[in-house]
Amino acid sequence: MAEPRKIIIDTDPGQDDAAAIMLAFGSRTELEVLGITTVAGNVPLSLTSRNARIICEICDRRDIKVFAGADRPISRKLVTAEHVHGKTGLDGPVVDAPTMALQETHAVDFIIETLRREPAGAVTLCTLGPLTNIALAFRKAPDVVSRVRELVMMGGGFFEGGNITPAAEFNIYVDPEAADVIFRAGVPIVMMPLDVTHQLLTRKDRVKRIAEIGTAPAKAMVEMLEFFERFDVDKYGSDGGPLHDPTVIAYLLKPELFQGRDCNVEIEVQSELTVGMTVVDWWHVTDRKRNAKVMRHVDADGFFELLAERFARI
Repeated sequence: MAEPRKIIIDTDPGQDDAAAIMLAFGSRTELEVLGITTVAGNVPLSLTSRNARIICEICDRRDIKVFAGADRPISRKLVTAEHVHGKTGLDGPVVDAPTMALQETHAVDFIIETLRREPAGAVTLCTLGPLTNIALAFRKAPDVVSRVRELVMMGGGFFEGGNITPAAEFNIYVDPEAADVIFRAGVPIVMMPLDVTHQLLTRKDRVKRIAEIGTAPAKAMVEMLEFFERFDVDKYGSDGGPLHDPTVIAYLLKPELFQGRDCNVEIEVQSELTVGMTVVDWWHVTDRKRNAKVMRHVDADGFFELLAERFARI
């Protein structure tokens, strides 16, 4: 049997980040979580670092080390999303304050040290929030870029447009300069845009299946999803909210659930109107280098089947 794939989860929890982390925790035979690094995004860094540890404790994974990272974007003021995720970022369930300690090492240094320690091509970076930590690591230690097996990210959009501005998806909009660093770095990228995640609605029947698992992690996740979906239901009039971040982990477990193509992706960093836009050359109308595999379609039923199956293993 193949060795588990080594991953670092870089995240700004967020209820959907929690779902992604839980999916990884329920997949021990396939994935080895080397550490969780946190970044400011959905809520400030103090809360994302708190929330990551809460998720670990809900899932009885106190063995996982959590490293706090960048508390602001590279060159902009921080934009957060309490209007979506609530004041804590994990609104929904009643949770205790975490007892796990944060690691003393900064997330950027942990990323660098891990990529240098592990064999070249062994570590996959799973990014669920703004790309600040990864960009800072690549800038500080350019030698680690070639050691990354793959960077699988939730972020961006093309035909679907944006969700924080008409043009920009939130994770990219928070730190477009960081995203620009990543897409120019030459690292293999798999991009999960809004075009995919908006196909993954937390319909009542899908949430009910998670509720029927009956465990403490499943119960907490249901309460998170019931809070999280209210924003998108009001905004889009949809049957449930789109579940963004677990697509990153699902791709590592079952890439056959997704369909996409290699494209050139450029990040807009100058225009006030479209800053943070991911300009995807889907139709290959330019001769720019194809620097990312961009997903566009997903088997939604298969995705939620995987989610329920793995949540039941936690």
